[in-house]
Amino acid sequence: MVQGHAGRSRRSPVRPLMLLALLVVMTVPVYLLVVNSFKSQEDILNSPFSLPLADLTVRHFMDAVRSPQYNVIQGYGFTLFLVVVVDILCIVMAGPAAYAIARSLKRRTQLVMLYFLAGTFIPGAALIIPVIYVLRSIGLANTVAGLIAHDVASTLPVSIFLFVGFIRTIPASIDQAAMIDGAGRLRTFWTIIFPLMRPAVVTVLILNSIGIWNDFVSPQILLSPGSGKYTVTTAIYAGISQYSTDLTKVFPNLLLAVAPVVVFFLYMQRHIISGLTVGAVKG
Repeated sequence: MVQGHAGRSRRSPVRPLMLLALLVVMTVPVYLLVVNSFKSQEDILNSPFSLPLADLTVRHFMDAVRSPQYNVIQGYGFTLFLVVVVDILCIVMAGPAAYAIARSLKRRTQLVMLYFLAGTFIPGAALIIPVIYVLRSIGLANTVAGLIAHDVASTLPVSIFLFVGFIRTIPASIDQAAMIDGAGRLRTFWTIIFPLMRPAVVTVLILNSIGIWNDFVSPQILLSPGSGKYTVTTAIYAGISQYSTDLTKVFPNLLLAVAPVVVFFLYMQRHIISGLTVGAVKG
């Protein structure tokens, strides 16, 4: 007992030091982004780490909101439109597909599951060129509909994977009882199984929403610059590319794009954790 107590009292400092280093690495960029968003160009260049409380101003934020190169309201609105449409279509498609896979023991159904799992290992940027050719062949190149179709397809693999794991924790006897009462497969899923999937659905919605909000490559390439449609990320690029040396425009624009998704993640993180773990253990 004495040796055990002595061992606990002489714990290695490696872990606390690693956590401290990780905290610094994660905190310093956020600090620089927030502080320099309220500074003048001279203060940013001469003392980026300083915090001159007397000289801080919100004028640069107002300029960013009113800038013709970067319309914050329009960028937010179009991105939220994409998030809502893609999330709805993803749930409508991934839910029944996951239910069919989870309730089937046939080999070909499991091969379909492996096919969807393979999609999670393919980097999204590697698919852009093939996607462009496909969208051109069906007449959806440089259109919002083409971007939505791409985003829905890219969110399906992970969504189906999470849904299948969760549905398998729901007893199949519930399905059988519903079918005895005369409910079909689709009605059983939407009226009985789907309401029980709330933790998994919330997790999928959060992950998909953050991914769509942060996506830059897909909207930048799949949408024509002449379309006038900008997401938050592409609008920032369009706005600051002309003023790359004007840091009073770069930092406020970046903070305007990052702040909403960070707040959203911090508020919803407990739902992500519960949704990922609730289907991990059956029973």
